[in-house]
Amino acid sequence: MPSMRLAIFTGSSPGHDPRYAEAAANFAADLAARSVGIVYGGGRVGLMGVVADHALAAGGEVIGVIPHSLQSAEVGHAGLTQLHVVETMHQRKQLMADLADGFVALPGGVGTLEEVFEAWTWLQLGIHAKPVAFLNIGGFWDHLLAGLDGMVDAGFVKEEFRSNLVVAGTAEELLAALDRWRAPDRKWRAAEVPGT
Repeated sequence: MPSMRLAIFTGSSPGHDPRYAEAAANFAADLAARSVGIVYGGGRVGLMGVVADHALAAGGEVIGVIPHSLQSAEVGHAGLTQLHVVETMHQRKQLMADLADGFVALPGGVGTLEEVFEAWTWLQLGIHAKPVAFLNIGGFWDHLLAGLDGMVDAGFVKEEFRSNLVVAGTAEELLAALDRWRAPDRKWRAAEVPGT
């Protein structure tokens, strides 16, 4: 039984730089060695497949959640600890959130961004109280994080929510940061909600 489970959001492509796949493989193996289970999108391709394969090879638990449309297109991973096949992308994200104790974004594209930002939004709104993290392989997330800092400067993101994001370069650093992590206050309180 894992000590905790992390939802991993990452690309269905490997990216151009082989460092991404190498770091994703090492990260997955490190999580397995620390008895941290993985919940992910259930695919066998790209960095998603790298994460699943290396965690499984290291004896880790890997739970996939995939919509029926993608499973039938034969991108689902057949060797997982568990594979949940759901009907919609919304059901996929909800089940991943329910199964996980935190969320980590590795390099990826638009889908990765959409998933991690929804998890972060849910944290701000108090829908969950679970950490949201970025594994910053080779500075991959630097430009995005600078953009978030710009949103803080412009008054659209509160500093407490920006600083509450976990950013780390290794599994060891990330898990240590998660151990220290505390949920922020909810963004909206009843007195602050427009119309209340």
